Amino acid sequence: MHKLFEFIRSVYVAVLFIVLEVIAISYYARSTYYTQARLLTRSNQVIGGVHSLFTGVHRYFSLGHENRQLTERVIQLEERLAQYEEAATAERLDSYLQDIGASKYHFATACVVANTVNRAQNLITLDRGRRDSIIPEMGVLSPDGAMAGYVVDCTDRYSVAMSVLNTSFRASGKLAGSEYYGSIYWDGHDQNVVILGDVSKYADPQPGEEVVTTGFSQYFPADVLIGWVESAEMNETRTAYTVRVRLAAEISRLNEVILVANRDLYEIRDLQQSDLIEQHTRLE
Repeated sequence: MHKLFEFIRSVYVAVLFIVLEVIAISYYARSTYYTQARLLTRSNQVIGGVHSLFTGVHRYFSLGHENRQLTERVIQLEERLAQYEEAATAERLDSYLQDIGASKYHFATACVVANTVNRAQNLITLDRGRRDSIIPEMGVLSPDGAMAGYVVDCTDRYSVAMSVLNTSFRASGKLAGSEYYGSIYWDGHDQNVVILGDVSKYADPQPGEEVVTTGFSQYFPADVLIGWVESAEMNETRTAYTVRVRLAAEISRLNEVILVANRDLYEIRDLQQSDLIEQHTRLE
């Protein structure tokens, strides 16, 4: 007991000083709205700096995995290019590519600076913004090309994407190699599974079958991998399947992403919203 009292007496000055400092800072923080705003701004800057530091460290230690993915992707593209070059119709293929011009899709890359997976409304923050030609409604893909989300807002330097693990997320998907499609959404439960709803009763989805995008969505090209059928069950009225799809993208491990934009999106949207279209819609 005597040693305990000696210890308390040796440190009580420092403890008292810390307590008084905390009380003083707390009082100062609550003194005016101006000081509250300044302290909030400063704390956000500190938290953001710490978060960026840890993100950088994590990204450094995951470089080996990302390099392997990149190498595999390069090998696939090289093999496909070799097939095109060896094809008997190579000259016609070159002529066709010249005729169609640039792809209607624009691609970019970005690093993930913040990502949540444990909420109902999960978001992904990226280090690219309007000055990097990033715009809302660009699709977000994992490094190996699987669906991960889409951009909902941008600043000059950053953008925020709605993760596929967001109960407000919607896209269209289908069973690969068929025309049986439905709506992709997340039910808020399993971080590795999304739902493909309202699939025709004639589809007969099987476990392990690939699920890809349809191309109907404004966010993604056709045939982007979503995942694989885990299970399927018929609804109560026996008119459609609800399919559980295991995601191909590991959302919780995203460090780098690919962004894809449909160059024709705004032209199509302007046409759909034209006065003439609205006039015919009203006539109906």
